[in-house]
Amino acid sequence: MNTLLIGKGDQQVHLNLKYANRHGLIAGATGTGKTVSLMSLAEGFSRQGVPVFITDVKGDISGLAMAGTPSEKLLQRAAQIGIEDYHYEANPVVLWDLAGIQGHPLRTTISEMGPTLLSRILELNDTQSGILDIVFQLADDQGLLLLDLDDLRAMLALVAEERKEVSAKYGLISAQSLAAIQRSVLGLERDGGKDFLGEPALQLEDLMRTNLQGRGIINLLAANKLILTPRLYSSFLLWLLSELFENLPEVGDPEKPKLVFFIDEAHLLFEGCPPSLLKRVEQIMRLIRSKGVGVYFCSQFPDDVPGEILGQLGNRVQHALRAYTPRDQKAVKTAAETFVPNPKLVVSEVISQLGVGEALVSMLADKGVPTMVERALIAPPRCRMGPATSEELHQVRAQSSIGGKYDHAINRESAYELLNQRRTGVATSNPTSTASDTANDGQTGQKAEEQGWFSELIFGNKRRQGLAETLSKQAARTVGSQLGKQILRGILGGMLGKSSRR
Repeated sequence: MNTLLIGKGDQQVHLNLKYANRHGLIAGATGTGKTVSLMSLAEGFSRQGVPVFITDVKGDISGLAMAGTPSEKLLQRAAQIGIEDYHYEANPVVLWDLAGIQGHPLRTTISEMGPTLLSRILELNDTQSGILDIVFQLADDQGLLLLDLDDLRAMLALVAEERKEVSAKYGLISAQSLAAIQRSVLGLERDGGKDFLGEPALQLEDLMRTNLQGRGIINLLAANKLILTPRLYSSFLLWLLSELFENLPEVGDPEKPKLVFFIDEAHLLFEGCPPSLLKRVEQIMRLIRSKGVGVYFCSQFPDDVPGEILGQLGNRVQHALRAYTPRDQKAVKTAAETFVPNPKLVVSEVISQLGVGEALVSMLADKGVPTMVERALIAPPRCRMGPATSEELHQVRAQSSIGGKYDHAINRESAYELLNQRRTGVATSNPTSTASDTANDGQTGQKAEEQGWFSELIFGNKRRQGLAETLSKQAARTVGSQLGKQILRGILGGMLGKSSRR
């Protein structure tokens, strides 16, 4: 049986990898050791060949990339818990950063983000969100790709210019609401959205890799600056979870997860979350486990996580809580009620007495049934329990095998460029045009003068058609048939990509 050693109480406590995709919670007051528990779990998954994604909110999880510092205290704890092969080692780490400063840029497109999450980032009201839906639909109808903020601005400008016509077709659009959206887009750019929204977009398989030794790659998202814009942070997490849910195949309960997702400061994901999005998160949490993905929330209080989601977190590590205020006392009560009772423990009392590195632990056992809560010493990680230096992180990034894929932005032709060409009168190529469009009278006349009688025979002149034009018109009539139209739509579909995601 594949298991991870979590710690030891009266006996060793293990996490069964078969049920690691049924989510989990790491909670506790500041300074009680929950970050170290997160690091210990993450490197345990990595040693078992399970890729990991972690949001590093405080910058102190970057020590996963470095081997631990020798310590007699840690060696004694490892021996006390019964870890026979304990030694210090670094983990395979890939660094990510939405801004592209502390790690590889992590991007998605406007189309992939979609109007619902984008409305949340922009803090739009219902009326403004409806207008954003219209903008996406208009872009879809006109075959315009929405990739970055320039594309979104261009579409908003188009709607402003043609507001009456667009309103008549799609629904009433007020100038005031449109201006409010434009101001919100400006704020998003100031908060770093311009770096996050664009290409090359993240490919999920790059988060689910192992190294040559079979260890799972730990993907570390630098979020110490991102956390200053909590809307962008939470919306990014919701987008990534949605992408995993929508794109990964069903696998049921695999022998070990395909990916484990750790969300630090989880309360930021739910603060101010509209009911519709909260319901979406709840749905994802219920179903994403069947895709082989486990989600572990890390926060101070258990009730930072909504009750509908908290009930789905089967694996629990609860560090100390201090009952100094009514809020703290309520949190202690909530934490105590979430565990399977143990006759040997009064959880509501013990939870305030735990030392640093101690926790109340309950894991899912056979058939997914949670075990009785135990007071346990948490196994120490083998990596550095502290942040890596800037020089060390620079070296880790330089050694990454995917830097060449994401480090340089791509700006291909999309809505911004095409709409600018329309305004300036520059002709754009039309994939539905026939050969007769490219062999117009002026062009063929010039070719006849330059290339002589043979060119005139093929291309014609101002007075008569050439062979090329005659044949092309015949081809155009063929394409005009039902079969030709179907072929043409197939070609356009391949060129324009997934229109439904625009």
